[in-house]
Order: sequence, then C-alpha cells, then structure tokens
Amino acid sequence: MSSSSPSGPSATTPAGRSLTVALDDGNGTRQTWQLACSVDGTVSGDHPDATNACAVIAAAKDPWAPVDKDMACTMIYGGPQVATVQGTWDGVSVDARFVRTDGCEIARWDRLAPLLQPGSVPGSSRGAM
Repeated sequence: MSSSSPSGPSATTPAGRSLTVALDDGNGTRQTWQLACSVDGTVSGDHPDATNACAVIAAAKDPWAPVDKDMACTMIYGGPQVATVQGTWDGVSVDARFVRTDGCEIARWDRLAPLLQPGSVPGSSRGAM
C-alpha cells in the first residue's frame, strides 16, 4: 500500500477515512454505524446515508473541532441527542462528541447532520427524534 505521507496511511483507502458513529436519541435508543469513505467516492459500511455522510464530511472545514469555549452561543435547547464519532479521517485520529445543548452545538450538529442523524437535511434536525 502506498502512503500519502511518511507518518500515515493513504487517504485514498477506506482505512484512512474509517469512522464509527454512535447516536443516542436521549430516549433510550442507541444506534451505531460503520462508515468508510475514500477520496475516489467509494463508500462502505452500514451507515444508512453513507454517500451523503462522506460528502458532508469532505466538504466541511475542520469537521471534528469542538465549539470554541469563548464563543457566545444562544441558549436554545435542541434536544437530548448525543452522537460520538471515532476512528480516523485522512489518517488523523477522530474522537468527537456532538450534542444539541445550545445554538452553537446545534449549528455544529447541523453541519454534519447526514453523518450524525441519517436521513436528516442540514438545518432541519431541530426537534427531530
């Protein structure tokens, strides 16, 4: 296997973009999916919206970054849902947690909605589930 850099796997292989997504709806239902995305557009795993999930991650700037602690956020509660994403993306370790506890966290969730809440449209997940 070729390497895109001396320190990591090739980004063209699913191993370089392989994630486990866990969604807890806050009401006792937990779902877990596997997702692998290659830069050539090939997707695999059991994620129900794999193609859209891979596309939204690829288009996002720094998709795993948490909300800046100094950010002023509206105090709007978006629901009890919690999602975790773990694995690797372009050979970088991912361990991210997403919640809907305020306006900033809701916006962060909505940017990756097809990954976190398959079947949803970004910006429309308020009150979903």
